[in-house]
Formats: sequence, structure tokens, C-alpha cells
Amino acid sequence: MSVNPELVGRTYPPTAPYLVGREKVREFARAVFATDPQHHEPAAAQALGYADVVAPPTFAMVIQDLTLQQLLAEPGSGIVLERTVHAEQRFRYSRPIVAGDELTAALTVTGIRAFGKGAMVTSDAEITDAGGEHVVTATSVLLVGGEE
Repeated sequence: MSVNPELVGRTYPPTAPYLVGREKVREFARAVFATDPQHHEPAAAQALGYADVVAPPTFAMVIQDLTLQQLLAEPGSGIVLERTVHAEQRFRYSRPIVAGDELTAALTVTGIRAFGKGAMVTSDAEITDAGGEHVVTATSVLLVGGEE
């Protein structure tokens, strides 16, 4: 296995705060074909009880990506981007992401499973708001191919 097994249990420092912008939510919604008015129109979101437009569920990847960049930059990790595929993604929400949220995330590597010369690396990004309240846990599985 080329991936360093000592990564399991490692938690990275929280990311810098990410301010969720209305236009970023709208752009993301268009990109993933999320046409519900709550993703585009503040009045529609407010009618549902939200302060502003609501991000589609997969928007959490924007914040999680900041944490995955930390993992991919880890010296000695054995994770080589050219041999890595994003294999699986899951989200566990406490509440939706809304424009105006200021979010930070901290990544923990929760598992490494060897297969052949490669490995599957599982990590959880705990995303919280400015008050420290849980918003979403984003779980990713990276499939890392071994060296030839």
C-alpha cells in the first residue's frame, strides 16, 4: 500500500472562514441543475423560513475541498493526485447551508483500506458555522492507485 497508514486519526487545522455568497449559491445551483426557487430567489427562501438563498446539498463540497487540499498537500502521505479518483461522497446535515453563513471545516482521516497496490482513504470534514454549531459532516472516499 502506497498510502501512509499513519494518516488514520489525523485531524487537520480548521480552514479559514468561508463566507457563503448569494451569487456563489446561485452559480452552484445552476451548475448542478438545482432549479428550485429557494436556491435562486431570496423571497422564495425567506418564505420557507431561511434568511437568504439555500445552497443545494452538494454545495458542502466547496468547503470540504479546502480540507481535502490540506490532505493532498501532506508530505509523506503517499497520496499522488495523478493516481487519485474521488470515489464516494456522503453528507450528514444538521441544517442547510444558507447565503451569509460563515463556515469553517476540519478534516479527520477516518480510515484507510488497502486493496492491491492501492488504497481507499476515507475522511470526514466537520463543517461548522461562525457560532461553532455543526452544519454538515461531509464524508469523502478517495481511491488511490498504487505505483506500477
